[in-house]
Amino acid sequence: MPRVDVSRRVRMAAPVNEPEIARSSANDPRLAWLAAYRAVRAETERRAALLSPEDQVVQSMPDASPTKWHRAHVTWFFEQFLLRPHATDYKVFDERFAYLFNSYYVAAGPRKARPQRGLITRPTTGEVGDYRSHVDAAVCALIETTEDVAKLIPIIEIGLHHEQQHQELLLTDILHAFSHNETHPAYDPQWQWPRPSGEVAAAGAQIAGIHMIGHGGDSFCFDNEQPAHQVVLRPVRLAPSLVTNGEWLEFMADGGYATPTIWLSDGWAAVEAQRWEAPGYWQKLDGVWHAMTLGGLRPIDPAAPVCHVSYYEADAFARWSNKDLPTEGEWEVAAKSGALSDAYGIVWQWTRSAYTSYPGYRAAPGALGEYNGKFMINQLVLRGSSLATPAGHTRPSYRNFFYPTARWQFTGLRLAEYEH
Repeated sequence: MPRVDVSRRVRMAAPVNEPEIARSSANDPRLAWLAAYRAVRAETERRAALLSPEDQVVQSMPDASPTKWHRAHVTWFFEQFLLRPHATDYKVFDERFAYLFNSYYVAAGPRKARPQRGLITRPTTGEVGDYRSHVDAAVCALIETTEDVAKLIPIIEIGLHHEQQHQELLLTDILHAFSHNETHPAYDPQWQWPRPSGEVAAAGAQIAGIHMIGHGGDSFCFDNEQPAHQVVLRPVRLAPSLVTNGEWLEFMADGGYATPTIWLSDGWAAVEAQRWEAPGYWQKLDGVWHAMTLGGLRPIDPAAPVCHVSYYEADAFARWSNKDLPTEGEWEVAAKSGALSDAYGIVWQWTRSAYTSYPGYRAAPGALGEYNGKFMINQLVLRGSSLATPAGHTRPSYRNFFYPTARWQFTGLRLAEYEH
């Protein structure tokens, strides 16, 4: 069964699929899915518990959402897609919440504009907690009493994975908010950077030939991970380790942010417009570089992986290094080979692959079909997972995606080198 970590530290991700463990209980799947549901829901509350009501209402930029909104939105998801269609005696907690806490599901009805979510001071954080309890009781009752739990499993399963995505966003968004506070508040004063586990070959993973990528089999995945298909890879070697802060400091010292010839045109425009001179959340105090972290403002550790860099920065660093960023297919093949010890649980890794559909992809019908497909334009793929990714929410085929200017996520990079 999924475990609930009650420690104060952010959980490291692991390449397993905890909600899916529910499938292993052949005698009574209800018990397994109840345990999975309760564990994931509890993890959201555990992460929010370190925040004050004031913390939970702030929205620091249009791309971020308040913690309170995340807690309510994932609850609305279960109410909208599970309870309303399948629980005949369910009483909606508050009909107004559908407008406030829908995100981008146009087919599900009108919604509050995303940049204005921080204006939702009511309902209070306490009322959102009541909303969560109301929906939790109804979901658990539905699972316990339904005659055909199998028809509910796909909705419960995607709802749990959807909530895990928002658990990660909860941390990335509050860190962005805290970064604007000159007192440098810590989400968790005990927080520490995770370290890679295991050993890999010093030379990294060399791959080539025809390989299958994408998700196969009947275990859970999001629709954008399918269909599985073959790709042809030219000989390439992926670095066994992530690029570090120390290497990034060398890039900066060599004029990396002042050399237009190593930047894409749009990237250089971003450097000039936003006055980038270091990764996101970095600042120099008394001549020493520091970074805002979940543990507050900390001196830069040269050995730690660089984090909070955009695709444009990652691409410029690769050019400066006379190397490349890997494609998402190269990354997935290397990760499946087991040669990347730090593939998961530290930083998401930029690839140079555009976020688009796999050959033969079709979005699901209805509102849930809006989950991934309509975003397949003008974004880049990241692979792996980060220190904020919940345990059980990683796999080699997972496709994260962001716009190339994004820096508030826990994003880093590893390099690729091609044989010539």
